[in-house]
Amino acid sequence: MTFENYLAVGLCLVEETRSAGLDTPVADAIDHIATALSARKPLLICGNGGSAADAMHIAGELVGRFRRERVGLKAIALGTDAAVSTAWSNDYAFDSVFARQVEALGEPGGVVWGISTGGNSENVVRALTAGRKIGMSGIALTGASGGRVGAAADIVIAVPSADTPRIQEIHTLVYHHICEQVEAEL
Repeated sequence: MTFENYLAVGLCLVEETRSAGLDTPVADAIDHIATALSARKPLLICGNGGSAADAMHIAGELVGRFRRERVGLKAIALGTDAAVSTAWSNDYAFDSVFARQVEALGEPGGVVWGISTGGNSENVVRALTAGRKIGMSGIALTGASGGRVGAAADIVIAVPSADTPRIQEIHTLVYHHICEQVEAEL
């Protein structure tokens, strides 16, 4: 495939995403995150592999800055503390590594944001479930099906694709928009 064809495939998914009715869940996510962060409640973000890198990217944009000079926001990418993640996963289970961190760092009124391109990452499902138990709202950023991650969340932003690299490309557009709008609201 040529680069031009590669871009054309990406543009087709951008158009499909525009038609997918994601305006409402994206606006709801912005509202929940802005409300939590303005009250100094935590935004806990998690995912595996590329989604873990996205979680770190989001936290970096919100703790640091995206487009505006402002105070740092209480955003934490779970799984970034290697000692905590490996100790818990070794002694208990990787499936509960994010849930344990939500238990430790979460607060009522905060938000758990789970990212899973396939929508079925058990540790992300458990993080959203743990957040709900303590009064946090849950956002899922997934691929087309939403999967079990989507079912565990209050808000589901499901990119209309089953192709992981394409989903990840749209996820970047989605979370950059969310970061920009949250920053504008605060």
